[in-house]
Amino acid sequence: MHAIVGFTLVPIDAGISVSPYVAAIERVLEESGLTFEVNCNSTNVEGEWEDVFAAIKRCHEVVHDEGAPRIHTCLQVGTRVDREQHMAEKLESVVRRRHR
Repeated sequence: MHAIVGFTLVPIDAGISVSPYVAAIERVLEESGLTFEVNCNSTNVEGEWEDVFAAIKRCHEVVHDEGAPRIHTCLQVGTRVDREQHMAEKLESVVRRRHR
């Protein structure tokens, strides 16, 4: 099943700046081969359910390895069964309607 997941992974007790952890997450997602976008407050990733959640698990492992003793993650998961939809397609739909 194809899934689009938005997640915010928050390292706890790991200092003020989280940019090193975000960079580590970005490396994990690049290595996964999944389509993703890093935003200022979250990350979106899409692909097959098992692959997406395996990548998020790997993000947790890497952020722990980078020194974060605790992590809190919020997830938003979207799936469709009528057809496969992609992040770019969803955004294009909004832009088209905005410029009517």
